[in-house]
Amino acid sequence: MLRKIGIGVLVSGSGSNLQSIIDHIEGGKLDAEIRIVLSNNPEAYALERCTKHRIPTAVVDHCRFASREEFDRRVIEVLAASGVELVVMAGFMRVLSSEFFRAFPMKIMNIHPALLPSFPGIHVQQKAVEYGVKFSGCTVHFADEGVDTGPIIIQAVIPVDPDDTADTLAARILKEEHRIYPQAIQYYAEGRIEIEGRKVRVRDGRRMMESALHNPPLTRF
Repeated sequence: MLRKIGIGVLVSGSGSNLQSIIDHIEGGKLDAEIRIVLSNNPEAYALERCTKHRIPTAVVDHCRFASREEFDRRVIEVLAASGVELVVMAGFMRVLSSEFFRAFPMKIMNIHPALLPSFPGIHVQQKAVEYGVKFSGCTVHFADEGVDTGPIIIQAVIPVDPDDTADTLAARILKEEHRIYPQAIQYYAEGRIEIEGRKVRVRDGRRMMESALHNPPLTRF
């Protein structure tokens, strides 16, 4: 039986990815223990989810700090005191400082609702629809000091329908987020992740599919 890795989850909003992580842990599919859920937003619905599952929470309101660095130092203190081994950002709407990354080097995961490096930042589903891409998706990556620039762990690909709106595309992407984020954490818990520069290798991982994806599908070629 694998040792359960201690994670700290950072949230700012509803916490749907947090709920997916909780469900996978309670279902015995994810070898992790949520040591603390920390929010910068006292009104975040994610905190109510934790109450239902008896998960420890902390609120560190960024409005009460004079600088981003002061805020980050307090968050680091809370995570360290909780024995967190891996930091998981799940809709955490704050830019982290260099001090935070020094405290948890390559131990911070983030999920992004696009196929990085395309469409970093915010409002990415709208950008994908407006650009006319045929595929979109989501990415779990290690966070670094750039904006959605860290090494990629796992991605899911979603076809974009010509009639998609940002909302319909986002809803389909979110379903895949709820699948790949727990998987990425499980890879980490199993000690299977190796980082070589920008490349993340998962030891003993299955081979990817041999065939290509096409949207719209090929008819003659």
